[in-house]
Amino acid sequence: MSNKNALLTTVDAARVLGLAVRSVQLMVDRGELDAWKTPGGHRRISLASVQQWQSRSGAGPAPTVLAPAPAPIAAPRQPVVLLIEDSLHFQNLVRLLVAQYQPRIDLHVVGDGVAGLMQCGQLQPDVLLIDIMLPGIDGATLITSLRTQAGFDPLRLIVITSLDETQRQPYAEALTGLAVIHKPRLAAELPTLLAQALRARTAPTPTFAGAS
Repeated sequence: MSNKNALLTTVDAARVLGLAVRSVQLMVDRGELDAWKTPGGHRRISLASVQQWQSRSGAGPAPTVLAPAPAPIAAPRQPVVLLIEDSLHFQNLVRLLVAQYQPRIDLHVVGDGVAGLMQCGQLQPDVLLIDIMLPGIDGATLITSLRTQAGFDPLRLIVITSLDETQRQPYAEALTGLAVIHKPRLAAELPTLLAQALRARTAPTPTFAGAS
């Protein structure tokens, strides 16, 4: 809306004119200002008539009425990724890969299954990276526990293991439907699989329970 067609409330008009609200109401009643009432009974006063009144009274032009500034847009939340891995070598390798390919990720690292299960409940991560051979609770048991949680999404869980396909057979049920990276292939495969898992986070975030 241009300033020419702008409308003011009685309070706004009083502020612009430097008068009491009651004085502005009386000016409206006397026809000195162009105004009308909304269906709810509130006065709306023409800015043009306020400017004309100021010009006639020698009070100078009314200040420009600006539209309110738009509310700032909140920055999007950084994706949270939790790595549960006891090997310092592979912890550091994952950190390097994330820093190179997904620098906006909020990466958290824990070194055993019990701490990992607790962190799942506290962080509500968007993506989980889990080793199978872990102290405390092994990765397969941890995954089986997570599968019982409402909203569990296999697309957001990536298994990282030093076990080859034959050695993984005892854990086949827990690993069903999950992306599995053999650690010798970690640098080659993690960037792509992690990007796919992050795209899957457009669905509602799963709720993971912590350790009981």
